[in-house]
Amino acid sequence: MTHDWIAILDFGSQYSQLIARRIREQHVYCELLRFDTAAAELASRKPRGIVLSGGPASVLEDGSPACDSALFEMGIPVLGICYGMQLMAKTLGGVVEPGDSREFGGAEIGLEDASSIFKTLPSALHVWMSHGDQVAQMPAGFEKLASTGTCPVAAMGSREKNLFGLQFHPEVVHTPCGKDILRNFIFDICGCAGDWDMAHFITENVNAIRKRVGSDHVLLGLSGGVDSSVAAALIHRAIGKQLHCVFVNNGVLRHGEANQVRDLFGDAFGMDLHVADASDLFLDRLKGITDPEQKRKIIGNTFIDVFSKEAKEVGEFKFLAQGTLYPDVIESISPIGGPSATIKSHHNVGGLPDDLNFELIEPLRELFKDEVRELGRELGLPDYVVDRQPFPGPGLAVRILGEVNAENVRLLQQADLRVQEEVRKLPNYKDIWQSFAVLLPIQSVGVMGDGRTYENVVAIRAVQSLDGMTADWFHLPYETLEAISSRIINEVRGINRVVFDISSKPPSTIEWE
Repeated sequence: MTHDWIAILDFGSQYSQLIARRIREQHVYCELLRFDTAAAELASRKPRGIVLSGGPASVLEDGSPACDSALFEMGIPVLGICYGMQLMAKTLGGVVEPGDSREFGGAEIGLEDASSIFKTLPSALHVWMSHGDQVAQMPAGFEKLASTGTCPVAAMGSREKNLFGLQFHPEVVHTPCGKDILRNFIFDICGCAGDWDMAHFITENVNAIRKRVGSDHVLLGLSGGVDSSVAAALIHRAIGKQLHCVFVNNGVLRHGEANQVRDLFGDAFGMDLHVADASDLFLDRLKGITDPEQKRKIIGNTFIDVFSKEAKEVGEFKFLAQGTLYPDVIESISPIGGPSATIKSHHNVGGLPDDLNFELIEPLRELFKDEVRELGRELGLPDYVVDRQPFPGPGLAVRILGEVNAENVRLLQQADLRVQEEVRKLPNYKDIWQSFAVLLPIQSVGVMGDGRTYENVVAIRAVQSLDGMTADWFHLPYETLEAISSRIINEVRGINRVVFDISSKPPSTIEWE
């Protein structure tokens, strides 16, 4: 690693990933590490600074998570946030006690020292608190930097050792000056250069991939989604024709998707692309199946069969590439687990036969989703790929409630195409996490011309979300809903009714199956 970086020790806060996002927005690389990472290991990697995250535990509890105390003596600046501040205080000889009153939500802090970490900020700040315990007595050598009416030490610091603590959360949007506070820590206190960007990332990783692969070959399962597409573009830039991409058409893709993948990656980028059109095989195995879990298993197992067969026909290869992202890696860490908890590899193409004998290459494992999109643009991928919404692995099969057959796939592809075309006209289209059509297993009476119809019903789903874990239904304009409904009913023969899903997650899920 040639660029400056910040280490974030994760004590299980729901905001830990957000700390990382805020730091990377400053063009400074950072990594989330286990809370008990040894000081010697940190020292060997030479971070410019260390952040101790918040966490759900109390430092007053027996067995509460603690960091290696030696990290406070390394001469590297440390910023403790909430639990991290309390842990810093306790470890260095201060006193932490339960507060007379807990603080959860917005609060006003008054600055008592506007130098260092609060440089250039006004004397009163609105911040976001989330704590029950608080520092009652600071360690020797620390000064009080800020306070509230109920929290005597809302911020503390030792300028001699460059150790700072914040009782509030600077990483959340509810602390408006939080970015400025983090910026002061990153640049003024840690001395970071802020030179980490996608161009830097591409150069560094292209060189690393070339060095690791050498004269060997790499296989990648290309779905056409954002992650695998960006991984393919990055690896192809590094090793060209030594990359072999396999695209499996499972028969339940969106309208025209297979042709898009072939045109872009095979023709425009000139990749060695192997297209396996297994539509008939997938649909044959799905015949008569209505149970959602059975559908998923059949599609998963069939994909493995087709991909494995295609992989063996490609020839000899040593590496399998996957589009694993940083949140996948982070979720594999047990932040408050035992010392045996380790990072596991996320096998996006899981279940492949052992005789393929591959090593994994995961070039995106350091990046968040929005960074992957930025990387895709830097690599020359078109907007329709880079801005693509998440799409389920089983494809349209989990959006067809009931049997998956050629006619139902045709109906849903055509209906969904109209949804995509209309929502893309919205100026705030990128605010939509997912928008799609669902084919319902019911038929309704309609009237077209002078005749009655008895045809299918389609539901429209549109949600906004940050990560897919929770979601609110997206308020599509009435004009957009009207256009979608009119086009589907008039242009897609076999559908005579359109409804709009206004449920959020939870209690509903994003997908219907």
